[in-house]
Amino acid sequence: IHSGSRGLGYQVCDDALRTMGRAMERHGIRVPDRQLACVPLRSAEGQAYFGAMAAAANFAWANRQVMTGLAEQAFATALGVGPETLRFALVYDVCHNVAKLEEHVVDGRRRRLCVHRKGATRAFGPGHPELPPHLRPLGQPVIIPGDMGRYSFLLLGTAGAMADTFGTTCHGAGRVMSRAQAKKAGRGLDLVRDLAQRGVTVRAQSLRGLAEEMPWAYKDVADVVDVVDGAGIARKIARLKPLVVVKG
Repeated sequence: IHSGSRGLGYQVCDDALRTMGRAMERHGIRVPDRQLACVPLRSAEGQAYFGAMAAAANFAWANRQVMTGLAEQAFATALGVGPETLRFALVYDVCHNVAKLEEHVVDGRRRRLCVHRKGATRAFGPGHPELPPHLRPLGQPVIIPGDMGRYSFLLLGTAGAMADTFGTTCHGAGRVMSRAQAKKAGRGLDLVRDLAQRGVTVRAQSLRGLAEEMPWAYKDVADVVDVVDGAGIARKIARLKPLVVVKG
């Protein structure tokens, strides 16, 4: 289930950009683009944004739990079984596009930092104290989603990520087309049929929305994961093939 705070998170960001844009001069900060507006974390504006962002992240988590519950109900109804038989359970949940206060070694000194991950996710290595006991010997699970027609990957964080990237790796393959370009390129294509030929059943609220996420709008995630694995910032565990896709 790949979802987050959506409209709420956007509004938190948009409000903060305006607030920080007005406050930057007072803090002696200049940036080349409004989207880069920022203030010191310890400032009143910084603390207000950090709190609002954390609230949006909590909302995103709750949103995914509700969607998980609805998915469980749908499976139970379709299969005609109860929850005891279905044994539907959360395996792992992780956020991305968020800032976290963490401890990292910088120039030989352990420091408390605010690590902002955009299009990226945590990849803490084995033994990290913030990992739950059952995962600590292994490293943090890392989910790198691909696209609707190919595959996604499960990896584990490494000591290399802690040393080189503040315990961070990418979250996804990245686009080769913008959403608008994908919609334009998808005109005249029967994406539902094309995906069915790949063995993927798809349900979407609209065909235009489906075109935004068509496989060809993204890089091949296998190439991206090979780079991540080769760089030593996460190690490959499993490749996952899509069977059913629901696009909101």
